[in-house]
Amino acid sequence: MKTFQELGLNEALLKAIEDMGFETPSEVQEKAIPILLEKDTDIVSLAQTGTGKTAAFGFPMLQKIDSKSRTTQGLILSPTRELCLQITQELKNYSKHIKGVNVVAIYGGASITDQARAVKKGAQILVATPGRMQDMIRRRLVDVSKIEYCVLDEADEMLNMGFFEDITEILSHTPDEKSTWLFSATMPKEVSVIAKKFMYNPEEITVGTKNAGTKNVSHEYYKVSGRDRYPALRRLADANPDIFSVVFCRTKRDTQNVAEKLIEDGYNAGALHGDLSQNQRDLVMKSFRNKQIQMLVATDVAARGIDVDNITHVIHYQLPDEIETYTHRSGRTGRAGNQGVSMIIVTQSESRKIRAIEKKIQLNIEMKKIPTGMEICETQLYSLAQKIKNTTVNDDIFNYLPKVEAELEDLSKEELIQRLVSVEFARFHNYYKKSKDLNSKFEDNPSEKTKHNKKESTRYFINVGERDDYNWMALKDFLKATLEIDTDDIFHVDVMESFSFFNTPNSLQEKVLAKFTDFQLNGRYINVEVSEKAPRGRSGGGGKRKNFRKGGDSGGGGYKKKFNSSGGSGGNYDRGKRRSFDNNPESKREGSSGSSRRSDSGSKPKYGSKGNKPGGFGRRSRK
Repeated sequence: MKTFQELGLNEALLKAIEDMGFETPSEVQEKAIPILLEKDTDIVSLAQTGTGKTAAFGFPMLQKIDSKSRTTQGLILSPTRELCLQITQELKNYSKHIKGVNVVAIYGGASITDQARAVKKGAQILVATPGRMQDMIRRRLVDVSKIEYCVLDEADEMLNMGFFEDITEILSHTPDEKSTWLFSATMPKEVSVIAKKFMYNPEEITVGTKNAGTKNVSHEYYKVSGRDRYPALRRLADANPDIFSVVFCRTKRDTQNVAEKLIEDGYNAGALHGDLSQNQRDLVMKSFRNKQIQMLVATDVAARGIDVDNITHVIHYQLPDEIETYTHRSGRTGRAGNQGVSMIIVTQSESRKIRAIEKKIQLNIEMKKIPTGMEICETQLYSLAQKIKNTTVNDDIFNYLPKVEAELEDLSKEELIQRLVSVEFARFHNYYKKSKDLNSKFEDNPSEKTKHNKKESTRYFINVGERDDYNWMALKDFLKATLEIDTDDIFHVDVMESFSFFNTPNSLQEKVLAKFTDFQLNGRYINVEVSEKAPRGRSGGGGKRKNFRKGGDSGGGGYKKKFNSSGGSGGNYDRGKRRSFDNNPESKREGSSGSSRRSDSGSKPKYGSKGNKPGGFGRRSRK
């Protein structure tokens, strides 16, 4: 293991490193810093979040720029406001002993005039989000035509958020002979494209394995029924008394609902999603960093850029659309040498995704049982005993002890312990004493699940499909929001070109049919009817329906379409705007609005988004 002195850093940086208490460089720092100091070159560095990437590019940039010049020499692009501010502050800490260095943060949600004024005073390094940076270039408030170093930090995140066009436009204003340093946690093909487009013969630095999960994180999953997802979350929290976690949901609506439930049930929880104002977001993040919030429930877009140390658990309340996103989620824990746990709550129908994730991250995901109520009570009591034992006595209590001792003098040591422990035990025992086993009953015999669904579920036909920009996951989101039912009550979703099929429990049949009676979306009738059997593949359409009309039973040609004059076969309404449900805005997943306009807080991915393809993980239409 090398020291920072051996990497070639100057005295001013070494003094700052000593002030901050850094002892030895991380692996990415040890590999990247010497290369970047020795020569002007392009590099692609692959390393997980939390491995010290900011210092890996920050130290060389600070050492190589001319602090006596007021010209902008370095540009760092990052995906979110939070990460932008974090990088800016770290660079200021690193450069505290270098006279004349000015680092300016450029991001949305703050005064563009104030930021332009700060740049005009002379900023050698700009740290910016793509949206605001492009806006300032367009207004000629910044000049990046003479930069020597450009960093694309969290490149895969920026591409997932739809910033490819912004990055392309920004880099078109920079000189060709600059050095470009690309840092990314994963290496999907989109990052390879950007490397080929903007970099010349880059050197590659890999910490660990490409697209692999960090070795400091253990991965486990819990299989439950859809209705037990939230109770399972509670049990996982109660079974880990010192939990400090991020809980991930797929939609803004689910994020808010889960956070509100946790707060109602007495947990220190908060929600983080795109519908919050910047001030609300800042307050939530401040509370989380101060550990006043124990469980932060977040969407993937809103959580990007979170850099909080000592997160013990990441809980996937719902799995993401793309496997790369799972890697980013899990990277929020197990940072800076700490150990972390990534927990996945899945239903039987989602189990196939576990194998896909294992293959991608090249790690085993262990299946575990949801703890029983009595196991949780035992864990909580032991935790209480540990806290009592390790608590430092506050001297201020001595003035009150005589009265307390007098009140308790009739109790023996054993009785005192019993009553003290009973206070905490009663809270959990009363809740869990009649609790059921939440573990999926079908885990050992999947055929029982299939048998159960066939016997006790209803299959429906709906006149929307791929031509309307639906895949199975988008259709599930729409149905869930429209019917106001749990997402796991919608299963066996098959999406064809101009129509689809789905199942719900028999108990919901009346509700489904009633909801879609004369139901219109953007002026078009959405027709749902009961189907007699499930389709098998794309050919043949999908079997017969009850109330089958003239027209044959193959290819879906005999299905009656109930349209108004503006509608049309195949569903041309709102063409190209995936999931633009005017009457159900909550059903949109964050980052998936129909607008092509992007912002620093995230928007619909327009480049390399696998979520727009049918089938999500497996690219199959059947779920």
